Amino acid sequence: MSEVTNDTHPHKGRMGWFLLLLALTNLIWAAQGSAVKYLEAHLGPIAITFLPFYVATLLLIPLLFWNRRHNPNAAWPSLSDWRQFAAAGIGGQVFAQLGMTWGITKTLASNAAILNLLIPVITAVMASVLLRERMTKLRVICLALGLGGVLLMSIQDLKNSTFLESSYLVGNMLVFCGCAGSAFYNVYCKGLLERFQEVEILIFSYITASLASLPVLLWKEPDCLGRLTQLGLSGWVAFIFLAIFMYVVSMLLFFYVLQYLPVTIASMSLYLVPIFGVILAIVLLGEHLNTFAICGAAVVLVSTVLVMKYDPSASS
Repeated sequence: MSEVTNDTHPHKGRMGWFLLLLALTNLIWAAQGSAVKYLEAHLGPIAITFLPFYVATLLLIPLLFWNRRHNPNAAWPSLSDWRQFAAAGIGGQVFAQLGMTWGITKTLASNAAILNLLIPVITAVMASVLLRERMTKLRVICLALGLGGVLLMSIQDLKNSTFLESSYLVGNMLVFCGCAGSAFYNVYCKGLLERFQEVEILIFSYITASLASLPVLLWKEPDCLGRLTQLGLSGWVAFIFLAIFMYVVSMLLFFYVLQYLPVTIASMSLYLVPIFGVILAIVLLGEHLNTFAICGAAVVLVSTVLVMKYDPSASS
């Protein structure tokens, strides 16, 4: 893929706005685990992953036609474009969402949380290869700071982690595939922003991901629709949250920011997910912060603000 040359860099005064949007996006992503917990008593991991995904895809299609009506000169994807959307949808969304959800059911939550710390690092490596983004000293330092801060928050999880136990190895590998899929999707779609709007990329990649995942769902969980009717109020709230906020709102916000920021910088905001996860645990579950969590959260915030404020590509 050729080097991305985006001349629409944001003004410094807008960086606070982009940071706010990234924070909101990561708050939504941090709530995914809680939503899944409300659904796992009634649905299997594949249904939890893809039934809300299909609803999101159907909800987005009218938005696509509305967008096309206001941009009548926009070209529809060619066969070559559809191959790219298939790569993004299957190699990105299917691997990311299914790997994460299915993997968590086969390993410890602490293992999954630690493996998720690899996403910004994998993203940075992929961006340097696929998009030729430079790994500046500031980015390397801030990546290391962010990783260190989240590890500080996760000391207890590190003590309890069992990566190499055979009973968890399959789950760990699935989570790692999910991390790689998420990183690939963010990087690959950044390149597509040169020719398509963010809503178009999202919808076209969702369509290919839906078509690819449907046979897997029907094979592994053919009774999923019947079990879906047994959801209570909390289950339906969780389902709607995943369909609308997780798969639609958060992705549109992230793609919007990607138009202006290098993917390496935007992906560093993923270090905010554990912070919001802790906050949600306090608010929803009555858990308490320890000293390590407070210090780790402070380090993560500092690393994110530093790269957003001082990286030349972000502030020029």
